[in-house]
Amino acid sequence: MLCFVYKSLKKAELYLYLDKKDDFSALPEGLLQTVGHLEFVMELELTPERKLAREKSEKVLESLHDKGFFIQLPPTFAPAGQLKH
Repeated sequence: MLCFVYKSLKKAELYLYLDKKDDFSALPEGLLQTVGHLEFVMELELTPERKLAREKSEKVLESLHDKGFFIQLPPTFAPAGQLKH
């Protein structure tokens, strides 16, 4: 499936995947306000086998199919004292 990836200029490391380029109509209004302005990053051929840096491709594909979009949130980090070695 061809998808289109945008980064939020308001929220660091927040990415939006869309099933249609520049078509933000599937996003709820509140979500659009939260992510702020978006900048196109890349076009990506996504398959279940494709490795993504932070998300499972199956999860992204399912959301694109069901909702028309997927939001990749910034990573969360545990406080230094709680890291597992």
